[in-house]
Amino acid sequence: MNTYSRTYSHVHNAMHLHGNQRRTAFAAGAVVLALALSACGADRPGEGGATQAGEKPSGKFELEVVEESAVPLSSEGISVRRDAELGSVVVDSKGSTVYVSRADESRPGKSSCTDACAMTWLPVPSREPAAAQGVAQDLLGSITRADGVEQMTIAGRPLYTYAPGKKGDTAGQGIKDTWYAAAPDGTRTGTERPALGVLNSPGLGRVLQDRNGRTLYLFTKDTPWPMKTACDAKCLEKWTPSEPVTAADAKAAGLDPRVLFPFSTPGGGRQESFNCWPAYTFKGDKKPGDTNGQGVGGVWFAIKADIPRGDRGRTVPAAKG
Repeated sequence: MNTYSRTYSHVHNAMHLHGNQRRTAFAAGAVVLALALSACGADRPGEGGATQAGEKPSGKFELEVVEESAVPLSSEGISVRRDAELGSVVVDSKGSTVYVSRADESRPGKSSCTDACAMTWLPVPSREPAAAQGVAQDLLGSITRADGVEQMTIAGRPLYTYAPGKKGDTAGQGIKDTWYAAAPDGTRTGTERPALGVLNSPGLGRVLQDRNGRTLYLFTKDTPWPMKTACDAKCLEKWTPSEPVTAADAKAAGLDPRVLFPFSTPGGGRQESFNCWPAYTFKGDKKPGDTNGQGVGGVWFAIKADIPRGDRGRTVPAAKG
């Protein structure tokens, strides 16, 4: 056992929290251009009818949000509990709140908390695979710290517990505007979720989420040029059209706003599309970070966050991991 590991065990009592490891072309001629503008391009942000920053989307869709209470599956499992102020937070088997650091968000695959920092913010060790209650199992992974210790991650974000904290409290929340209790998908609790988010899925890569942490999907039976949804009434029982977002929302998520194409649905609502592919959420996803809709029927796929602009539908932004 190295020096860090001995110190770590002494400070944190053999640590608790058990993880699961690794887991354009230009159109020729006015006729073609007119078709393009009347199809996907007609509703581009900034061109008649598109949702502008500060405006409320005209389409209203009911979104189901399921919260789960903490029921650890084993003495070394992790779970999710409902906090009165913060909502769903990740806890370890002893009930200690698990935190993520804003400082790590710009350092994918690495921890920015070392030396003295790691004596206060204790890296959650990743040992053997363990079941997790309320956390999507495929989001669990680990990184190797500089000292060789394996640290558990959710959606690629390193996890920590706060040494001065006590069971059930959130004493570390907001310290130095850096440390925040972890949500089930590895995001920060106590801060407003963006209208358009990005989930770092170990299996699928970077995929899009809505404001509730639900994964966004595309349906390969849809028509992107011109946009037409093939999701009929039966389909809509399981798949919910995703409401429009603004250009500012897209920029905040790292997307070029020109990939947004909100359009009117047959039912009279408004639905967002990405690179001209209509977006949906799946009612089978019960908690943030779920990707249960991936590959359903061989025609439903999570939407990648890395979307090329300019081809307007020719490239299908489907995650195939």
